[in-house]
Amino acid sequence: MADSVTDTLSLFFLLISLGISLAIVVPLTGALTRFRANYNPKGLQLDAEGDAQPYTGPVVSTFFGMLKRVHRIEGWSGLYKGLMPTLATTVILTFVVVAAFQSNTIHKGGYSAPSSGPLGMLFYSLIMMVVALPSVVITYRAITTPHKLPYFQPIHALRVLLTPTERRRPWTIWLTPGLMASEASHIVYVVVILKTLRRLLLPALSKEGVPTLADFPPLQLSIYFALVILSTAILTPLEVISTRLAIQRNHAAPEYNSVVQETDGDAEELAEYAGAEEDVIGLRNEGDPYLGMIDCAKRIVEEEGYRTLYRAWWLTLLGGLGGAFA
Repeated sequence: MADSVTDTLSLFFLLISLGISLAIVVPLTGALTRFRANYNPKGLQLDAEGDAQPYTGPVVSTFFGMLKRVHRIEGWSGLYKGLMPTLATTVILTFVVVAAFQSNTIHKGGYSAPSSGPLGMLFYSLIMMVVALPSVVITYRAITTPHKLPYFQPIHALRVLLTPTERRRPWTIWLTPGLMASEASHIVYVVVILKTLRRLLLPALSKEGVPTLADFPPLQLSIYFALVILSTAILTPLEVISTRLAIQRNHAAPEYNSVVQETDGDAEELAEYAGAEEDVIGLRNEGDPYLGMIDCAKRIVEEEGYRTLYRAWWLTLLGGLGGAFA
């Protein structure tokens, strides 16, 4: 009887904690995703008649500016775009990891497996990335779509977020040009390089038990923090590229390869939604897709400038510094 009450209370507090976490994380994640996805070319655009015109889309230069813009245009419901796929993914992956590893420790947003060595950690992280990739794509698209999606009509929402090609051939999502490469590169860098350096410089953090101040030599701690700061220059572009590639929908016709865009067919099947008069962000033309991770990076620099690759870099830095003690 006592065990049953304890389990019930544990489940109750877990649900409360999950609810509070989502209430805080979802708006921040949504603003970050839109900020990095916002297409803001620095050159002139050609109109329907071929004349050069200055770009007139949204220009947002800061993370908090994007947060305010979302609230101003779409209100609180806009801030919580992506809530349902985030909730579903969190619940499903939590139960999968608990069942697979028989562990109550879930490292949300991290690249570590319970009680695993470096190779096991890397294998676990890559497998979880592959499993979770469709949910990442759906969540990012739910956040960036200008349409107001219904909370409790997932089929209806998926008809808006996924193209006919992606619904007919779901594996196309995994074949989105460059997406798995950018996600895997991020994971390999964090797991193989940063975590290996942490084991060498701060070995006490990789052992069981609570470390003491003596376990943090100032020199080694300073070197590790410096490496984390330098790593931000590598990880932030990968995160921006992953965001851009995740929202890039696949319209490939059967007779073409996966990056050739269909000109007909999709618009006829998209549901109509009431949208705001002003778009929160600008989205790149789907008829001219990124062809891969490297192509995405090059075209972002050419079209929008290298600063775009470092949008919200300080959030990546804070995540890296916090991850040092995870």
